[in-house]
Amino acid sequence: MPTQKVTVELPDPVFKQLARIASATQQPLEVLAAQSIASNLPPTPDNAPLEIQSELLQMQSWDSTELLSIAQSQVTREQQQRHIELLEKNQTDELTPQERQELSELRTTADRLMLQKAYAWSVLRWRGHRVPSLNELPE
Repeated sequence: MPTQKVTVELPDPVFKQLARIASATQQPLEVLAAQSIASNLPPTPDNAPLEIQSELLQMQSWDSTELLSIAQSQVTREQQQRHIELLEKNQTDELTPQERQELSELRTTADRLMLQKAYAWSVLRWRGHRVPSLNELPE
C-alpha cells in the first residue's frame, strides 16, 4: 500500500506514552502511530453500495440528535407486516409481477434503513456516545 509522510508535533506526554507502548509491543513507533490514527478516524462507508456512500458520508456532518433519530428509526409496522406477507407468498410462488416489485422495493427500503442505522450508530460511537446492546434495542 502506498504511503504518505506527515509530520505531527505531539505533546511530550503523548509521545512518551506512544514510545513506551511501541517498546513494550516491539513495534516501530511509526507503525503504532499510524494504527492509532487509523483506529480513531470516523467510520468509512467504503464497503456500502456505491449508491448510498455519499449519503452516508453526509451523515458525518449531522448533529447527534439527527443521527440518533435515524439510529432509532424503524420501518412501519404496516411495512413489516406486508413484507412478511409477501415473503410467505413468495415461498409458494404465488406472487404477481406487481407483488414481486413491491417485495423488491420493501427489501431495498429495509436494507437502506439498516445501513443508515448502522452508520449512524458508528458515527455516534466515534463521537463518544454509548451504543446500546442488542437487548436494549427495540424489537
